[in-house]
Amino acid sequence: MRGRAALAAAALALGLAACQQPALAAESAVAAPKAKRVAREGKGLKTAIFAGGCFWGVEAVFSHVKGVRSAVSGYHGGTERQASYNLVSSGMTEHAEAVKVTYDPNVIRYDQLLRIFFSVVADPTQLNRQGPDTGTQYRSAIVPTSAEQNAVAKAYIAQLKAAKLWDRPIVTRIERAQGFYPAESYHQDFAAKNPRHAYIVRWDAPKVAALKRMYPRVYSASFRRD
Repeated sequence: MRGRAALAAAALALGLAACQQPALAAESAVAAPKAKRVAREGKGLKTAIFAGGCFWGVEAVFSHVKGVRSAVSGYHGGTERQASYNLVSSGMTEHAEAVKVTYDPNVIRYDQLLRIFFSVVADPTQLNRQGPDTGTQYRSAIVPTSAEQNAVAKAYIAQLKAAKLWDRPIVTRIERAQGFYPAESYHQDFAAKNPRHAYIVRWDAPKVAALKRMYPRVYSASFRRD
């Protein structure tokens, strides 16, 4: 992807230290409020899909949340035939880079996952981009997989809009679940396997650090994948 490739090339030329600067203001963490509409999902594991720019960082954050059983990078929307890194990167397939999160609602609720998403994962005011990456494939989107999740997501976005935490309008979309396709194996657990990668150091490690700082009760030091 162009943003990641350009950043990596710059890091090679200037040294890794150049990629260790604090995140830009647009990517800074925001203390989103607790949801007024609490999710009631019953027993058993549940799944939810989140799109927030590069899936490396989205996966990295959710993989460090207690109660999350797995976080899988992939592509939401479009067709299965077109769900490949090269095609999705063109921005012409209607997919979004996304992460499918499987979680135990008795440990972490859906509304709490939403709070984490808006606090440290994505800037909801950026349209079709996050950080250095641009294009519709990097849009921020919430993809509910049940009627309860859909109701909670709508209520929470309305709550955030009323709270006026950001200077610009919230553009994060709620999208209908229409197919999730796991990304290539080398994308899975990318941040955990490549902690010194220039992109991870510059853009994604700060998100995990913000999760630990802001939500210590739900932060898990171990990277989990079932």
